[in-house]
Amino acid sequence: MASEPPAGTRVLIVEDETIIAMTAEDMLEEVGCKTVAVAANVDEALARAKDTEFDIALLDLNLGSENSLVVAHTLRESGRRFLFATGYEGLPPGSGFDNAPVIAKPYRLDQLATAIAAALA
Repeated sequence: MASEPPAGTRVLIVEDETIIAMTAEDMLEEVGCKTVAVAANVDEALARAKDTEFDIALLDLNLGSENSLVVAHTLRESGRRFLFATGYEGLPPGSGFDNAPVIAKPYRLDQLATAIAAALA
């Protein structure tokens, strides 16, 4: 693979679709990362952001009727790294995250590994 995250990278997955979260966990494991928690909504994600040690968060932009922008704001304020995953055309205009890393869904293993490595660089 062109670029892989450091072995043992700890990842918080924020994803409301169970099958996608499980697939992401498998992909992360395959590239040497460790999933430390999975959150399915904003409240869970904010709680895990406070009580879980992780190196980067993989944030699904759309979480049912909510989005993960508030989680991203919290992570950015605390200096923690994250990247967005979305099946839509990037982030909403005016989100305040014009330079945030974004990976398009559905993503492949090499895309996920490269995006995490780049976000951690």
